[in-house]
Amino acid sequence: MIETNSSAFWQATLALCLGSFMIFANVYVTQPLLPMLAAHFGISALQAGWSFSITTLMLGVSLLFYGPLSDALGRRVLIISSMVGVMLCTFALSQVDNFTMLLALRALQGLCLGGLPAIAIAYLGDEFSRKAVAVAVGFYIAANTLGGIGGRLIGGFVSDSVWVKAFGLMAVINCFITIAVARLLPASQQFKAQALRPHQMLNDIQHHLRNPNLLIAYVMGGANFLIFITQYSYITFVLAKSPYNLPPRYIGLLFLTYLSGTLASLLSGRITQSISQPLAILLGISCFMLGSMTTLASSLTFIILGFLINSFGFFLAHSVLSSWVSRHALKARASASSLYLVFYYFGASLGGFYLEPFWHWLAWQGVIIGSLGLLSLSFIGGVVLYSKSLIKSYK
Repeated sequence: MIETNSSAFWQATLALCLGSFMIFANVYVTQPLLPMLAAHFGISALQAGWSFSITTLMLGVSLLFYGPLSDALGRRVLIISSMVGVMLCTFALSQVDNFTMLLALRALQGLCLGGLPAIAIAYLGDEFSRKAVAVAVGFYIAANTLGGIGGRLIGGFVSDSVWVKAFGLMAVINCFITIAVARLLPASQQFKAQALRPHQMLNDIQHHLRNPNLLIAYVMGGANFLIFITQYSYITFVLAKSPYNLPPRYIGLLFLTYLSGTLASLLSGRITQSISQPLAILLGISCFMLGSMTTLASSLTFIILGFLINSFGFFLAHSVLSSWVSRHALKARASASSLYLVFYYFGASLGGFYLEPFWHWLAWQGVIIGSLGLLSLSFIGGVVLYSKSLIKSYK
């Protein structure tokens, strides 16, 4: 087993962190580009948003399959193969000037992007000691956040006039990172292949969906991410127009507000030591609602402040919901957590369809009204989880 501070530990951890950065940078690279894509192709905000939502949708679908496939075929080979697929798709994206082809390639890219997120933790669990896993996962999650920020900054800063530049630079970055991961990631030593059992996988999914504690958490996670990620998409259109008239490079800087979410993730464990998990989830959703209302002020300062509060609240709720799922899964915890991520990314892919009518109704004010409506339902879900925990504690 790989132990902390060994050369193998740092090689594998660096490889997975680089891969994580690459994956999430590619997922989010189009978000600052949405106004430019809408103008270039003569399409609506909703249609431009498909360049992001189709990727998260296919990523969510792929999570159902990569885990079982890696159990049968091996972790390392699928991680590297999926990264090669991402690299090739990104290069192809830098060559197209047709929106339909762009969507098709982003969908294919989404299928490839799911490989590392679905398998990385399983690889660590196979090869690392328990102590080493705990340390490596902290680095890995930090790389997730940095990848999301990095992709948006690349999209914003590189493509002020030509959006394909962002894909061109990402293709080069993907090439170097894929080579680095292939060279750094140690070969599996502890992996034992298992037969594919699709029937068992379906039975586990049905079991999780019949568990109210899990189903409510799944829906809440998807609803929260739907609002969180789609607000970022629509605010790019607000900031690109008068009175702000911000170019993509400055719009991309807004995504630095994600860093308050990194802080919330780090604090979530301490918070749940002081209050119950459902109360921590409710606290996160309350902050999310407060931040959303703060963005209604016309000042750019208040918009930035609102997104800082949003990010803190969302990631607090998300971190605790993820832990709640792991704790309340009666069996097959890995598939229970994967199913949470499926709902999570499906939520992101449906956000434009839900908020688009509100956007057409009252622009940004409408987006916030729609956001508060769905977040209120998520808050009710948190109250139900809290009531269930109280009932359980009295038994």
